[in-house]
Amino acid sequence: MSLLSRKNVHLILKNKTARQKICALQLSEKSSDKDYQYLQFSKIPTLHFQKSLPRLPIPKLSATCDRYLAAQRPLLIDESFRKTEFNVKRFCASTGQQLQKYLQEYDRANKHTSYISEMWFDMYLRDRQPLPLNYNPILVLHNDPNKDMNDQLVKTTNLVISSLRFYKSLEANILEPEVFHLYPKKSDTARFRNICSKLPEAFSWYGAYMFNAYPLDMSQYSSLFKSTRIPETDKDRLVSQANSSHITVQHKGHFYVVNVLSDTNSILPADVILARLQAILNDNVTEAEYPIGPLTTLNRDKWATIRHELIDAGNESKIKLIDTALFHVCLDNEEVLGDPVRTTRQFLHADATNRWFDKSFSLIVTKDGYSGVNFEHAWGDGVAVLRYMQEIYKDTKEKPQVNKDTKIVHENNTELIRLELNLSDNLKNEIHKAMTNYKNLCSSLDVNYLIFDGIGKNVCKRESVSPDAVMQLSFQVAYHKLTGKFVPSYESCSTAAFKHGRTETIRPCTVATKDMALALNSKLSKASPQELKQMLAKCSQYHSQLTKEAAMGQGFDRHLFALKHFAAKNKLDCNIFHDPEYTMMNHNILSTSTLNSPAVMAGGFGPVVKDGLGVGYMILDDACGAIVTNYLATANGKGFIEALKSSLEDILKVLNHKR
Repeated sequence: MSLLSRKNVHLILKNKTARQKICALQLSEKSSDKDYQYLQFSKIPTLHFQKSLPRLPIPKLSATCDRYLAAQRPLLIDESFRKTEFNVKRFCASTGQQLQKYLQEYDRANKHTSYISEMWFDMYLRDRQPLPLNYNPILVLHNDPNKDMNDQLVKTTNLVISSLRFYKSLEANILEPEVFHLYPKKSDTARFRNICSKLPEAFSWYGAYMFNAYPLDMSQYSSLFKSTRIPETDKDRLVSQANSSHITVQHKGHFYVVNVLSDTNSILPADVILARLQAILNDNVTEAEYPIGPLTTLNRDKWATIRHELIDAGNESKIKLIDTALFHVCLDNEEVLGDPVRTTRQFLHADATNRWFDKSFSLIVTKDGYSGVNFEHAWGDGVAVLRYMQEIYKDTKEKPQVNKDTKIVHENNTELIRLELNLSDNLKNEIHKAMTNYKNLCSSLDVNYLIFDGIGKNVCKRESVSPDAVMQLSFQVAYHKLTGKFVPSYESCSTAAFKHGRTETIRPCTVATKDMALALNSKLSKASPQELKQMLAKCSQYHSQLTKEAAMGQGFDRHLFALKHFAAKNKLDCNIFHDPEYTMMNHNILSTSTLNSPAVMAGGFGPVVKDGLGVGYMILDDACGAIVTNYLATANGKGFIEALKSSLEDILKVLNHKR
């Protein structure tokens, strides 16, 4: 095991200007090598639709105001609502008109992007809160049905190689474009690909539209690899490396640099990568006494100051190796044994000694072979990460490159570098304090889960109701059952159907869900089973309308966010934004998100406010489930899970009632 040398740093960081040309040459190589180097060979280039994607629309001001008031109605008493309604109507007729013009002018001047993109990046990068628990979400993959393939070394090697195959396909513009097929049998065909591939990029989206297929924005994909978030005072930076040939691996809190691409940009042989990862696992070192990973759990201003000190201590080239890695891998010594709570904690926060939360994503593999990612959120959303996860899961199952019988290549380990960092007494003290404070924070977090059989896609389809609407209704019923309250609730919805779209908010607490919750939870309710079924259908219909509006860029949250930005920029006073009810609406007690996929076992995130609940949920064919996080001192996650189980039982009775 060699340590870092000036020569090694130069070899790893040197600019390989010929790589793109080499990449093109590799596509003409013999079939067997191409099949190893690339995950896909799409007939339609990866970014073929990007130029012609429609732009995110700016909603009409009056529509946004109406939608905002509709979302406030179930949360406010009559007096508060009348005051809010007065402020909103005055805003819509006066200052709002001027702010709308500012926003429209900005949008016309920035036709290469969406009106929300720059502001949304800015919002993430200016927030000074630590990344873990506050921002970084997780996705955990299902284990391989073949237990031998879940060996930590075998699993990691296959995931690394599949990740590299995904990366190289993306770089070569031959990764299949992300397209939502409304009627897959008609559009997800060779004919569709043949026709669209021949259309000019400027018109390609319209060709897909004629098939009822909708290409999605893929601008975030380039930030999956070779990217990181750099802490700076006041506002962080997102940086991407032009070329990179290595990954970084953490084990026992130590950092290792592993070359995985050759000088000709080829993925190294599978047995070589296997050997290098085995060398890390076999490295005879103790747990790092002063691991630097916990520094990424700090307040961003604090971390920025310490990072500069870390670099000035003679570690600049070493930190740069972490920043410029293709991606980051965490080889954990802990076992989670498939327990949902242990798994969530290990991937969501762990003790940070074997983590680097600033990287675009970290691929984590536990000692017992469970795998997933923890990803930084500023650069992108779950859509790109989910696609990556689905592809590598499928690839490792269908085309694993190594197994337990693969012979290890014995090579001298001059290509493997363990980073030895220079740490002053002050840096050691800061690391110790960061570890202690982070341990206390994680101890204050509670994690609970529920798997509920009976409600899934099948029963919802049978009753012609939206599965997502049923889940969101169950959260409202449960929270009311637990607290007697209705609170601001958030559901994330992607706007990737538009160029540089990010997300929009669905507001699941509606007048319809409030009425249904009161009918189910009140002992005085006289609603008949048939009336409850009609109320459920109304909840589903309205929720589906809100979902469609959000996906089409017609929610109200991002629009008001942008208008507030221009109000501050132009020093315009607006009662609507000073209204305590507006602040209350954006204090999301129930923050929810789902990313359903056959590849994903679980997903989760921390609560977005101290007194809130973070609800990651999934809907399967005949079951549903949720992982709920909360801070013990300020919210009752365990009670919510118990109330959720009771609420789902009540809703199941309604679904099963025969007319």
